[in-house]
Amino acid sequence: MATFEKPVRDTRVMRETKPDVKCRPIWAAMLVMLALQSTAAPTWLAGDHHIHSENSVGWDDSQPPKPVFGGDAKYSIERNAVMAREFGLAWMVATDHGGPNHSKLSLEVTYPSLEASRAAVPEVIQFLGLELNTPGADHSSIIMPKTEREAENVAAYEHRFDAKEIWPVDDARNEEAKMLDALAFAQSIHPPPVIIAHHPSRSAKEAGVFGLTSPAELRRWNDTAPTIAVGMEGAPGHQAAELRQTDDRGQYPSWVYARGAYGRGFPTMGGFDQMTAKVGGFWDAMLGEGRRWWITANSDSHIHYSEGGVDFWPGEYSKTYVYAEKNHSAILEALRLGRMFVATGGLISALDVSLTDGVSTASLGETLKTTRGTPLTLTVKLSEANEPNASGANPKLSRVDLISGKVMGKQENLDLAQNPTTQVIERFDWHAFEREGNQRLIKTTIEAPGNAYLRLRGTSTEELEPTPDPIGEDPWSDLWFYANPIFIEVSE
Repeated sequence: MATFEKPVRDTRVMRETKPDVKCRPIWAAMLVMLALQSTAAPTWLAGDHHIHSENSVGWDDSQPPKPVFGGDAKYSIERNAVMAREFGLAWMVATDHGGPNHSKLSLEVTYPSLEASRAAVPEVIQFLGLELNTPGADHSSIIMPKTEREAENVAAYEHRFDAKEIWPVDDARNEEAKMLDALAFAQSIHPPPVIIAHHPSRSAKEAGVFGLTSPAELRRWNDTAPTIAVGMEGAPGHQAAELRQTDDRGQYPSWVYARGAYGRGFPTMGGFDQMTAKVGGFWDAMLGEGRRWWITANSDSHIHYSEGGVDFWPGEYSKTYVYAEKNHSAILEALRLGRMFVATGGLISALDVSLTDGVSTASLGETLKTTRGTPLTLTVKLSEANEPNASGANPKLSRVDLISGKVMGKQENLDLAQNPTTQVIERFDWHAFEREGNQRLIKTTIEAPGNAYLRLRGTSTEELEPTPDPIGEDPWSDLWFYANPIFIEVSE
């Protein structure tokens, strides 16, 4: 079978957007050496796990269809990496998607492009991934460990399980059982990848009535591969619709113009999917079963809003922060273990959380084992961004909420999307925070009530709860952060 022939790319835009760095050769070499070195200790590293390049192709009218490079997304992986660096990202994942025989393109075109981007932009840790046309559900990403077989593993996963890989279309490939087979295949890869459900409620028609991706499916994913299928996008990409400027690519359908492209059904809430944003909703139901089920945020970047698209650049608006050393394996493990928080609009840039009973201490994604009734001290140190965000404003955090729910074990109802025990147990007004150096400090004491979890969120708004986002809302005016939970396990 012939290899794909990729057209010569116009690189004028890339040259224009690259920083004009004029270093002496010795200094340039030192900068590259420093970028290639892992940090000596873990730190907060901002990233984006859902980014498209020109290898997320369009398709012509041939039988079978042939790929049209730049037909869906239009930038190179290197261009995305350059912009990720510009907006402060330390890591990113290339997650192209496709259709008939796209797995061959992934192996022969996408992977060499990624390798070239790694060499050109070493400051950004770059993963090979894929946005799967998920059997029986909406999209999902696989983030592949960096190994000698990363390209072959991604191509095999896509070829065997992508719902649109085969032509003519085979309906049997679009059944949930096929996704469970995909998860079993992922478990055979060593070291294992991470899988994240994308924009889980984008096809939901109303609150609590879900679409292509159901609560039952996500539970079965997690049951099948609990250390691989570990979460979902809390805040989807496509958040720049209201800032778009048209170009000669034509108009998008009206439903795209809502934040997250959620305009066909129930909207986002403060830019976050309803599965995450509703206190006592689906995310809390998963946590209430004791599932280690995490949330992320990303750009889903295809075409920038300034060029007629509905997207921000990677890191321009949404960031997923992981607490890790700056290398591939440490970042992937932080994603797997939930050592992360997400923020939009540069609301905060660091979030150090500790929960202690005086003997043991736990942080985000971890579990504190203690005895019932023991006083627990929660300490939160957070850092606001120390410079204006990409809109030119310096966002201000208005409030931080502490949210808690009971952990009651696995539930028989796989479609359960509520945890009625979950509530906001304390609200911290920003003016009441203490200052500790360049950070703000929150400290509070709670009593270990039983098996439970704690999680944090904060906002730039005065809303006590995030409300459905209206068409026309400026995303920079409605900023939130969410942290993954700390679990509490008690003994009598």
